[in-house]
Amino acid sequence: MRLTDKKIGVLMGGISAEREVSLRSGNAVFKALKNLGYNTIAVDVSSDVCEKLKKESIGIAFLVLHGGWGEDGAIQGLLEVMGIPYTGSGVLSSSLAMNKEASKKIFLYHNIPVPPFEIVHRFTDSPIHPSFEMPWVVKPVCEGSSVGVSIVRNKEQLKSSVEKGFLCGGEIIIEKYIEGKEVQIGILNDKALGGVEVRTSLEFYSYEAKYTPGLTEYTLPPEIDEKTYGKAKDIALSAHKALGCRGATRIDLIIDNAADPYVLEVNTIPGMTETSLLPKIAKKAGLDFPALIEEMLREAIEKKNGRT
Repeated sequence: MRLTDKKIGVLMGGISAEREVSLRSGNAVFKALKNLGYNTIAVDVSSDVCEKLKKESIGIAFLVLHGGWGEDGAIQGLLEVMGIPYTGSGVLSSSLAMNKEASKKIFLYHNIPVPPFEIVHRFTDSPIHPSFEMPWVVKPVCEGSSVGVSIVRNKEQLKSSVEKGFLCGGEIIIEKYIEGKEVQIGILNDKALGGVEVRTSLEFYSYEAKYTPGLTEYTLPPEIDEKTYGKAKDIALSAHKALGCRGATRIDLIIDNAADPYVLEVNTIPGMTETSLLPKIAKKAGLDFPALIEEMLREAIEKKNGRT
């Protein structure tokens, strides 16, 4: 039995650097909803999205917009004004998660471990001298899918890495590079579903490593001991809750050689192709792709009021 008879708009695309990935995710969700018998339409989001939603009489929005507009709280704010319930996190939590400076400060307030970091503004006159030793990870404050990210292992690499980061915005974050295992934890409706260990043949889990077949190996569950795995899931769930997130999120962590997990970031609209990480994690936990989609839809229907 279907959860709703309202028309579902699958919002995808947009104008961010993650547009193509969003279209792939959106089309997978759209097909799944169609196959489940829902009245649904794919909406490629542009500046006239408000008119599109009105014209199509959208009753519920299923958000698969990665990056700007989708994950910074903008589309959520529009939908709130229009009175259209939507999947996932609300305006404030989306905005906080998208901004690495804001989210890390909240994590520190809640004693959630993060790598040491410093923020650099584009027009600063001060030399860049982080208080922690190299190597460093340089990344834009507001961007996803590892766009604009570099690892700096010597001073000669710093200038080009900083310039690359600033191509994506006026602020960059410089983190201490922590050697260890990259583990990503899937959260659904305030429960940790499980995790996946990411091993790439490249220097790090870059945009290329994420979306080029054969460059990355995914191990489910992660090859870590049960105590560390449990700790990683607890920390991931704490990060999700600290930002006030809802629905489905994916928390990226690094687990150092001493088995201590550190939160890298929270993804409020994770990839949603059938081979994306959250669906992989959900499948391992007993939820196939259509079931995962319906659970995300159920949350939007049940919690359409009182969003954070």
